[in-house]
Amino acid sequence: MVIEKGTFIELDYTGRLEDGTVFDTTKESVAKEAGLNPKATYKPTIICVGEGHLLKGLDEFLVGKEPGTYTVELEPEQAFGKKDAKLLKLVPLKKFTENKIKPFVGLEVNIDGSYGVVRSLSGGRVTVDFNHPLASRNLKYDLHVHRVVHSTQEQVAAILDVIGLHHHGVSVDGDTAVVKVHAELPEPVIDRLTKVVARLTKAKRLRCEIDRDGHAKKH
Repeated sequence: MVIEKGTFIELDYTGRLEDGTVFDTTKESVAKEAGLNPKATYKPTIICVGEGHLLKGLDEFLVGKEPGTYTVELEPEQAFGKKDAKLLKLVPLKKFTENKIKPFVGLEVNIDGSYGVVRSLSGGRVTVDFNHPLASRNLKYDLHVHRVVHSTQEQVAAILDVIGLHHHGVSVDGDTAVVKVHAELPEPVIDRLTKVVARLTKAKRLRCEIDRDGHAKKH
């Protein structure tokens, strides 16, 4: 089956820098060999092509392909973009000392919700680079598309996983996706999620069931 925008696929991938250094992968064996985070979970991922679940260049590359193995090289514009000088910002040293942080070159920091890296220190000010660490880098990805995913249950679960919504499983009851959650979700969140699910899958409704006490909230 040819992959189109809106197609859900199960995918393994490994991202490398030009020198071959692995910076991201879904394969446990590759992660172990590359010395990546041993506590992370490595397994094939399910994504919807064309929905921004992948880098722009990968999304575009996959359209028109079939399940199989591919290698694709991405320029910065297709990946994490080019470095923006406006994202190099001077931060008062006081902001660090107030939080009992002693900055040094290379330190990764979170400033007001934005992640960056300390590039230099001078005159009571700290230069922090808020560009993505892989900005302006050419990247190479090895892809293996295992299959096209037709199951509504798997599709809905994939949407939840991509947006980072923790859940305890998904089932389908007619045209309703039933999601097990540990706590009641805010109405606006459920409404937005329902619209996404209805647009991308055959499920037209969403029902959240709270595992903790068995109460259900219908939408």
